[in-house]
Amino acid sequence: MRLKDTSCVVTGGAMGIGKAMAVRLAAEGASVCIADINLEVAELTVREIVDAGGAAFAAHCDVTKRDAVQNAIQTTVARFGKLDVMFNNAGVAKAKPFLDVTEEDWELVMRVNGLGVLVGMQEAAKQMIAQKTPGKIINTASVAGKQGFALVSHYSASKFAVVALTQAGAREFSTYGITVNGICPGIVATELWRKLDSDMIEFGRTERVGQGMEEFSKGILLGRVSVPEDCAGIAAFLASHDSDYMTGQSIQVDGGMILQ
Repeated sequence: MRLKDTSCVVTGGAMGIGKAMAVRLAAEGASVCIADINLEVAELTVREIVDAGGAAFAAHCDVTKRDAVQNAIQTTVARFGKLDVMFNNAGVAKAKPFLDVTEEDWELVMRVNGLGVLVGMQEAAKQMIAQKTPGKIINTASVAGKQGFALVSHYSASKFAVVALTQAGAREFSTYGITVNGICPGIVATELWRKLDSDMIEFGRTERVGQGMEEFSKGILLGRVSVPEDCAGIAAFLASHDSDYMTGQSIQVDGGMILQ
């Protein structure tokens, strides 16, 4: 229960990596706001947490809308008394050959993955500064934020942006006792990757379901693709006092896909 009395917001917390993070945070004692654009599914995650004895509620949140992010944070503060940890996890992805990426493709991915993280960081930092308490901001980046990959050029660019925002935020917010760190998952078996797999078939780069994931994950040293729960432990660590002397870091949780 190392997160007892800790109040957290997890954007994109209804499913996939965000859900695994939220469930783990609650299991370790945190009170959690599941902030997601899909409120119905978010409510199911809340029910799972509450049934297990945890504390959680759901808030409808489009991370590209500042007022929605503000509402999720303020509702969390009203319910739990404060905001200790902000997880900017919501994201989208689409596979497309480099030469076929359109302005619309770029705008969608950068708006959710880049602007959404910027707004989440800003609003969380404002709340933590107003509280005059230390806080933690944790962003979900990707191994695609460490290396650019074919077929996901605009996604890679957006995740490089998340790494940059993590570093810049760490420098700016340290004065207030706020740390900023990132998590860089590798190939994770989630709905997002199933969508990427479908995109690759659509553009003729692969021939069957699962082939794209297999090809991208060939070099993983631990011999398997990730599951969302693989990111939950590092999320709980970064939310806890165990990580108090860490800031500006984007930590790879990729099974040894990229070595740095």
